[in-house]
Amino acid sequence: MELNEILAQRKAKFNSLQAKGITIYGKADPGHIDIAEALNNFQEGCKVSLCGRITAKRSHGRATFLDLKDSTAKIQLYLKENIIGQDRFSVFEDVDIADIINIKGELFKTHTGEPTVKVEEFAVLSKSLRPLPEKWHGLKDVELRYRQRYLDLIANEDVKKVFLLRSKIIRSIRNFLDAKNFQEVETPMVHSIPGGAAGRPFKTFHNEYAMDLYLRIAPELFLKRLLVGGLDKIYEINRSFRNEGVSTRHNPEFTMLEVYAAYSDYKGMMQLCEDLIISVAREALGDTKFSYQGKTIDLATPWQRRSFAGMVQEKFGIEPSDETGLMLEKLKAKGFAKDKSRLSRSQVAKIIEDILEQDMFEGPTFVTDYFTSLCPLAKTKNDNPLISERFELYMAGLEIGNAYSELNDPLEQKRRFEEEIKELDTQEKKAVDEDYVTALEHGMPPAGGLGIGIDRLVMLLADQPSIRDVILFPLLRLEK
Repeated sequence: MELNEILAQRKAKFNSLQAKGITIYGKADPGHIDIAEALNNFQEGCKVSLCGRITAKRSHGRATFLDLKDSTAKIQLYLKENIIGQDRFSVFEDVDIADIINIKGELFKTHTGEPTVKVEEFAVLSKSLRPLPEKWHGLKDVELRYRQRYLDLIANEDVKKVFLLRSKIIRSIRNFLDAKNFQEVETPMVHSIPGGAAGRPFKTFHNEYAMDLYLRIAPELFLKRLLVGGLDKIYEINRSFRNEGVSTRHNPEFTMLEVYAAYSDYKGMMQLCEDLIISVAREALGDTKFSYQGKTIDLATPWQRRSFAGMVQEKFGIEPSDETGLMLEKLKAKGFAKDKSRLSRSQVAKIIEDILEQDMFEGPTFVTDYFTSLCPLAKTKNDNPLISERFELYMAGLEIGNAYSELNDPLEQKRRFEEEIKELDTQEKKAVDEDYVTALEHGMPPAGGLGIGIDRLVMLLADQPSIRDVILFPLLRLEK
């Protein structure tokens, strides 16, 4: 049957219900319970009120069997003409699969032992004017699943499980940090100066103040202002935005965890990172060994350590003292970079990191010894000012986290800001965040900071190949 014919039939049933005086978009009985509750506390003869969507309908003359599903479970319904009456039974002829209803009735088990409700009353809560997709699992247009996530969730139980797991992961992160006396905070999502990370911002304009503003690329500089203010242990699960490419690992809008602890450093963050991810895996999955895209990930400690400086020296011949231009020339000489006239340090670093990701071991690996020139917000090592106190965490080739010993020297921070700005393209020029420097001048305690990509962590723990599979509504091109 063609879609237009189905739509016409459903509209006709809608009109028929209206003609019979049926309220089509009604209110649910406030005394209704979840289907799972009815099943878990099942007692034959018990009266229940349930709400949900019809997912199957099987008519047998003057009796009809249906499947009713809510967010917790599914149960069978049994309607019989001599129980609900001929008039009400005829009304139900205009009720379709995908309609949302409220029923009241008595629990019993069929001769096959299936829990069922003998329906005594029903109300239509929402008439579905469109059918559910058939054979959804065989749908090859993956983008349509992302565009119509509501149908994806209805038809694909595995998709729903991914997002329930995502909620569980975020909840377990909060539980872990709260138990360690970290304070959850909120910082602005709209900034006058984009900062805290390398990235191209989304630009907007505030009419009342007549000023350019930017969606945040990271909350870091505001969170460290709070360290100055005496909040020693803080975290934010934040939405950040970068006006850059889209891939299986990148979405312009994404979720990050950022954690800061005064009187700590990157080694303290390394321990916190290990403990947190192990705790989350145990709480969310029940195990610290799991599979990701056919690879076994084992979170048993100690996690591997690899030197960024050592890897780039071995692979590209790049030294920490090299200027940006020389790094780029060495990459070109090895065939790893296109012949572009000019790239910033962060762009060169991105090329290097993308290449190194391909060589990362499957198990959790801390990459340390990043060049100071690539880390404008991190402290340097006491014995080597060309190397910063920073690590990035990789698992199965995915960059999951990033951490520093936070730079708290206001003079050095301002110098690095100015140096970073010099390298930016004219279109990307920005001002030094003087207020942040002023905050540092009031004294920020030594601190460690940790950022973890929530979306990528969920990808890993949910065994999903694309970031779009763990974001309910990923950004897509407009439909033509």
